[in-house]
Amino acid sequence: MTSHVRAPLPLPLLCLSLLSSATTLTGCGGSGTDAEPSTRQPAARDPAPEDGRGDAVEASADGAGAAERQADLMARANRFGMDLYQRLRVAPGNVVISPISAHAALSMTYAGAHGETKSQMASALELDADDATIHATYGGALRSWNATTSATLRVADRLYAQAGLALQEPFLAITRDDYDAPLELLDFGADPDAARGTINRWVETRTEQRIPELLPSGAITPLTRLVLVNAVYFKGTWRTPFDPAETEPRTFLVQGIAESNVTTMRTRGRFSFGRGDGVQVLELPYAGDELSMLLVLPSTRGERSVDAVEETLSERVLTIWRAAMSEQEVEVQLPRFRLEPPSAPLSGSLQALGMRDAFRETADFRGIAGPQSGLYLAEVYHKAFIEVTEEGTEAAAATGVVVATRSARPQPDPASFIADHPFLFFIVERRTGAILFLGRVSDPR
Repeated sequence: MTSHVRAPLPLPLLCLSLLSSATTLTGCGGSGTDAEPSTRQPAARDPAPEDGRGDAVEASADGAGAAERQADLMARANRFGMDLYQRLRVAPGNVVISPISAHAALSMTYAGAHGETKSQMASALELDADDATIHATYGGALRSWNATTSATLRVADRLYAQAGLALQEPFLAITRDDYDAPLELLDFGADPDAARGTINRWVETRTEQRIPELLPSGAITPLTRLVLVNAVYFKGTWRTPFDPAETEPRTFLVQGIAESNVTTMRTRGRFSFGRGDGVQVLELPYAGDELSMLLVLPSTRGERSVDAVEETLSERVLTIWRAAMSEQEVEVQLPRFRLEPPSAPLSGSLQALGMRDAFRETADFRGIAGPQSGLYLAEVYHKAFIEVTEEGTEAAAATGVVVATRSARPQPDPASFIADHPFLFFIVERRTGAILFLGRVSDPR
């Protein structure tokens, strides 16, 4: 029997924030028929909240041990997110990413990596390549977040595969059982744009219409073989809401250069507050205290003030800042803002982090569809959305990976947190410490 081998093709990886991420894989030929391939799957069905998710608050069967593993895994995801942010922050203006969305989508892809491809991905994602519990630990965290009751926090995963592609059963078991990612079969070859529309509509639904187009035109081609998608949606109200009657135009140093009037909220109350090396740090909890927004404001105003803070930013530095915080009376002024940047390709940043082979024709993703499939990553796209108002915060993100062949009594002198110049924000899930969203507000207009 003659084997017709085509040149390998790239696999786009997509990320959206509200949160949503997608990875697209392309193949270079072959059917990938090694080690129990499977093309027979039940019809895709998104896991319902009652599908065992309520039990996940405990994290897993062994309780404290699982909680420790989740906290460790999220610390690793946070380090990856900080590294990724350092490469994306060079663009001027507002920035928003979802570290956990990108990390989750890439971790699903990592489940099928082998050899040097796996080693490089493990290093970039800050994973322990010898840890066999990574995916199960992720599953416990995802189920716990979806069981959140004090705010709307939903994390969903999904696989879209070319009809007839022989996927490896161990890979399907991990994505199905640990990531709750149903498999849906599409025909990328016959109508790639229709397939793109199907995927984008799912993301739009899972992010409450905040991310209508995760995959841009051209992201799906006839050579696309697999798309792995992660979507995150968050909506929470402040534990101490801002009074709309106190909201009024106030000056903000846009881009650290020019003064402009922006709609600014104001409140006063007891919050966790601290000062670090050149920064003020404030934590605004959401109702229920399961999540919070951490704000980092440079102590000085100027064109490079936020750049100087970003240059030192790391998971370790953030931990040091938080350790110095204490609850006290704080006067807060914070602009209302809505950030909705376009989809951004991440392949360059990920390769700079050391994930080079995954984007080459020599990539080894035999764990997804066998050694002859020739799958590799073409691109990674990330898109995020966040809106902060007097009532609270709404945020979403998506990541896609495309694979182709080849209130207390006021005090006399409260601390002041006046965000009238560019600042950083983090939305944090407090139990695991996971950073769901991270960004910079340079222009809140």
